[in-house]
Parts: sequence; structure tokens; C-alpha cells
Amino acid sequence: MRIFTWWLVAIGRCSVTVTLIFRVYRCVMQRITLPNSSVSLSRLIYGAWRLADDSDTSIKNVRAKIDAVLAEGITTIDHADIYGNHECEKLFGLALAENKSLRDQMEIVTKCDICMNTDKFPERNVGFYDTSPEYIEKSVTESLRLLQTDVVDTLLLHRPDPFMDAEKTGRALDVLIDSGKVKTIGVSNFKPEDWRWLQKNMHHKLVLNQIEMNVLAKEPFRNGDVSALQNDDIKIMAWSPLAGGEIFGNSAAAQRVMPLLSRVAEAQNTRVDLVAIAWLLAHPANIMPVAGTNNISRINGLSEALNIKIDRHTWFEIWTASDGHPVP
Repeated sequence: MRIFTWWLVAIGRCSVTVTLIFRVYRCVMQRITLPNSSVSLSRLIYGAWRLADDSDTSIKNVRAKIDAVLAEGITTIDHADIYGNHECEKLFGLALAENKSLRDQMEIVTKCDICMNTDKFPERNVGFYDTSPEYIEKSVTESLRLLQTDVVDTLLLHRPDPFMDAEKTGRALDVLIDSGKVKTIGVSNFKPEDWRWLQKNMHHKLVLNQIEMNVLAKEPFRNGDVSALQNDDIKIMAWSPLAGGEIFGNSAAAQRVMPLLSRVAEAQNTRVDLVAIAWLLAHPANIMPVAGTNNISRINGLSEALNIKIDRHTWFEIWTASDGHPVP
């Protein structure tokens, strides 16, 4: 009994060691292996884009979020150089620096190519995209420094660049992998013609595309993006799986969808937000939702989304409610 009590107390402290034990009892996290690589990502991703927006940006609080995420079996962390006006990678890296062993327990995804017009770059009078080799190399080097790591598991180009020289950009991305700074390359918000043009100019395989997908933003299912990604063997990450909180809002679509999400949540004794994530997980394309929150109580239990059952009939009930009319 004393040993059991100690075990419960240890779990309550969320120590990294006990986290590994805790995962066995909490969930078995699904893994997605990226094409033509040894990189494996957790099916659920934690998005770090709000780290610098928290009222408490102390390293202690950042570490608490990392521990909570790892306790859910979520090992893949999604970053971008611009998140938090270029502060999120720094905050995360400071937390990793306090415990070097944490880096070995996670996969880091980060992005580049958006050049924001902010107070940190007074020389810019407009925001723009930059996929030049010089900018990509500089951005990756800075991300490695801020994240206090030697390698990024996956680098994404954040947005399609209408001024991109695909031959030069592709060569620069290949060099990053060949140099060991980056393990795999992907894109974000790219359309088929964008990623195929880039891929034609690379010898390494593009491994994933991160796009907006949720119960209210279903266009990738309609316009052929999801089919094209599967056809090209590119994995799919879904950003904003809760529609940026809009599913809890007053829009007509949200008001139609919420009763169905609530019904499933009540029937399976779970949370509404997890049902919305599970709607994406249910799709056969093996979509990887990126959940970003500063609220540790919302991080706790995220892995339960993997256990929620949504059959075809229920999936289309939610689809139809979102549209506000029957399928054609």
C-alpha cells in the first residue's frame, strides 16, 4: 500500500521519469512515420505558438506545459520562427536548457519564410515571404540557437512564396538535410501545384503539409487537397483543429455543430473539444491535429481524443451540420 501511495504521489508531481510509466496507463499514443525517413511523430501534436502570450512566461511554467504534454504521450512540438513575435522558440529553448534530457524525449517541428513587419524589424515597411537560400539558412541557424538543439526533426516552409525560385530553394532545403541540421522537410499551407513544383526541384522527399482543417473549415476535403496529399504520400497536419475557438462561438455553423459534438461527448463521457479533434482523427488519411493551448487543464486529457469513436454516420452528421444543408 505504501508503494502504491508513493506511485500516485510521484504521478501527481509529473516527473519526467514517471511520465513514461504514466503513459502506459493513460494511453498508447499512435505514431506516424514520415515518408522515406526514420522520423516518427506523435499522432497528436502540441502547438507552441501561444507560449509568449501567456501571462506567465516563466521557465517554470513553460516546463510545466512540457511535462503535461509529455504525460499525454504527445512528443511532437510545433514551432515557427515568428511565433510570439520571435519569442516562443526562445522560451522553449530556455526550458530545454535546464534539462538536456528533455530534448531526447521529443520531436521538434519549426517553420520559416514569413518575414513580419514588427517592431523587431524596423527596416521592414511591409510583411513578405522569403524562401531564398540565404534567408532559410539564417532562419534555421537562429532556430537551432534559440531552441538550444543541434537538429530540427522537421522544417516546414510556412507559406507559399509567389517570388520563390524553386531550383534555389529546393537546393537549399536539400543542403540542410545533407548537413544534418534538419532531418526532414515539409511545407505548410501549400496547394498541390506549390508543393509539386518545389518537390520537382529537390532530391529529398517532402514529408508533410500543415493545413487548416476542422469541423468548420472543411475545404481541403472538398478541393482535392486531402486526396492529393495522400496520392503524393505526404502526411497531413491540421492546424487550428478547434477553429481557433470558433466552435464555441455564436456563428450559425458553430451553433449547428455544437449540439452534435456535445451529444458525442456526453455519450462517451469526454470533452467537447476532444470530440472536435477526434472528428479529424477518424478520417482514414491519418491526420495529425495540432492542439495549442496555454491552459494546462486543457492539455491534460488531450490524448483521450484517440479513444473517442466516431463512425461514418456520425462523421457526416457533423459535416452536414457544419454545412447547414444535406450532402448533394
